[in-house]
Amino acid sequence: MRLFTAITLGKTLEARVTEELERLRALAPRARWVRVEGLHLTLLFLGEVDRARLGELRAALAPLGPRHAPFTLSVGGGGSFGSPSRPRVLWADVRGDVAALKALQADTAAALLPLGFKSDHDDYAPHLTLARGKEHGDADLVRCVEALSGRELGEGRVDRLILFESQGANYVPRVEVPLTRAP
Repeated sequence: MRLFTAITLGKTLEARVTEELERLRALAPRARWVRVEGLHLTLLFLGEVDRARLGELRAALAPLGPRHAPFTLSVGGGGSFGSPSRPRVLWADVRGDVAALKALQADTAAALLPLGFKSDHDDYAPHLTLARGKEHGDADLVRCVEALSGRELGEGRVDRLILFESQGANYVPRVEVPLTRAP
């Protein structure tokens, strides 16, 4: 199983991002755009994991729920990764209670480290991936970055941590941990 931990941002924000993606697709028709049904913020990528380990992953993640309260994030603006003239990735900026998001990510990484899963990033930088360019980037994504400037896409409430299995373009929840600490 190809697994990763993530959060989702709710149906209202998904609907708003869907509208924005339709507008941006016209600016960069060759880019590979994310599917809104799979919209998420990855906390920790685990990679290929034997199905028999689901129980130990569930046990490691379950204690995180009572330690974290639900929180709100917003999405707006954006930027790109890669060459400024031929970006490889288009992303939207994540705002709001980013401190709570970073705390949840750090706690998730710490909980999974004893099981052999190490974070790829020393400093977690949350962003919402919207599109990917071809192998050497996509000059059309530059116009998308400009089009995102100053745009607010809305906000969403984060109330759970999810262990997803990636099945190609589909993401299947395997473990859900509600965030239950009182604010």
